[in-house]
Amino acid sequence: MTSGNMMNKIVFYEERNFQGRSYECMSDCPDMSSYMSHCHSCRVERGCFMVYDRTNFMGNQFFMRRGEYADYMSMMGMSDCIRSCRMIPMHRGSYRMRIYERDNFQGQMHEMMEDCDNIMDRYSMSNFMSCNVMEGHWLMYEQPHFRGRMWYMRPGEYRNFMNMGMSGMRFMSMKRIMDSCY
Repeated sequence: MTSGNMMNKIVFYEERNFQGRSYECMSDCPDMSSYMSHCHSCRVERGCFMVYDRTNFMGNQFFMRRGEYADYMSMMGMSDCIRSCRMIPMHRGSYRMRIYERDNFQGQMHEMMEDCDNIMDRYSMSNFMSCNVMEGHWLMYEQPHFRGRMWYMRPGEYRNFMNMGMSGMRFMSMKRIMDSCY
């Protein structure tokens, strides 16, 4: 972790337009329910975060970059329940990920080093079931052109998406989380 990552900060507010009780977060928080009962707005002062509607970084995920979100819940179609958040560390360097057609790194494999707006068009794959993120942080989307539900992937091995609570979710596009987010 670089020293710049220690400066990341997101502030959650119970009400729209940054009103009501607030909670500041500068790192991962697996359970925010004891700090706030609901959340309708937030301000990302520094860095990028993923917010989740369930504790322990589970459930629907939303990517938040630096900026003000006066009523982000209705904008994103989210309920008022933010239950956890994860800081995304800044990454400098190259990006590399291998995607596999089947679980446990089996079947057709493709290595990616840049954004892909449609895996069907680029690789003739209708889906993939496992991946190995070797470098960088990525967002994977269920629809082409970076639309639909998303999933944050940090460096590591993801052998079986079904075992990770992603049953029924297919990834059709992926994007690198670049320094320009900060």
